[in-house]
Amino acid sequence: MKKNQEHFRGCLIGGAVGDALGWPVEFLRLDEIKEIYGPDGITELDIGISGRAEITDDTQMTLFTAEGLLRAATKGSGQASSHLPSVVFNAYQRWLVTQGYQTKGTLEKLDGWLIGISELHQMRAPGNTCLSALKSGHMGTIDEHINNSKGCGGVMRAAPAGLFCSKETAFKAGCESAAITHGHPSGYLSTGVLAHVIACIIEGMEIEDAVSDSLFELAKYTGHEECRNIIQKAVELSQDNTDPQEALATLGEGWVGEEAIAIAIYCALKHKSSFRKALYLSVNHNGDSDSTGAITGNILGAYLGIKAIPNDWVQIVEFADVIFQLADDLLIGYQDTREWQDKYPGW
Repeated sequence: MKKNQEHFRGCLIGGAVGDALGWPVEFLRLDEIKEIYGPDGITELDIGISGRAEITDDTQMTLFTAEGLLRAATKGSGQASSHLPSVVFNAYQRWLVTQGYQTKGTLEKLDGWLIGISELHQMRAPGNTCLSALKSGHMGTIDEHINNSKGCGGVMRAAPAGLFCSKETAFKAGCESAAITHGHPSGYLSTGVLAHVIACIIEGMEIEDAVSDSLFELAKYTGHEECRNIIQKAVELSQDNTDPQEALATLGEGWVGEEAIAIAIYCALKHKSSFRKALYLSVNHNGDSDSTGAITGNILGAYLGIKAIPNDWVQIVEFADVIFQLADDLLIGYQDTREWQDKYPGW
């Protein structure tokens, strides 16, 4: 059975919650996390000066990915043709402006709903690769790499591609959106995997089957071996009795794309019926806790739906109203209507 509004909202708010839970411990080792938060590590959202649990660049860029997809679809519904990566690239240029940078290229427009939200104009530890690639004014592609980075800055923002696209097109859309800033195959192919997994879940597949299907799709791309091997390892570890912390250490720290998606898949499979337990595992480790938390939250939020996410977390995470609106618009787009056309002018 295909998923509905509950699962679209669950995917995006789940990612934001995972991002916010992991951010306070992103640069800490596990023993440091336990020293500060206790033997179970961090288990509740920290409240920032705004009175909300703060998200990072992971969620910021996820929102702009969604906006880019919606604009591309709006343009494609008219007379002009739409090149999806170019429209998403322009969305990322608008995000760059919210980080206080002037682009070298000239944007056709700096309008839109998201760029007008003043609270989004904050730097929340943006990744150096995303910044440098976008500041260049040039758009990377799968065939013409802008660099050789395989950092997780592509996969952390890719969930909207899985919500908006069919499982036949999500993998490519995810790869193309990541290749804008990350040129190494493991940087963009890991992104394709996440987009495809979410698209399959939205179509009604179990997580295990969605991952298996994504590996089949992954094998069609040159340079897939590194990404495939670590994801297969994650699946195997989720099925045996290896201590979870030992398993996570085997998969890495999540700073690069293939490790981040593997850790998230492991956590989602290990605790597929408990959003809370999966999130705890995904952020309490040595590594990029906000990104692995965000990706895990995207997957399980799409699978379990928003009702499985602790309501107190949903209520206090930043930009929940914006996230819900974008999730609803993605659902409308997925159902192939044009009710959001005025909000996302195509260009």
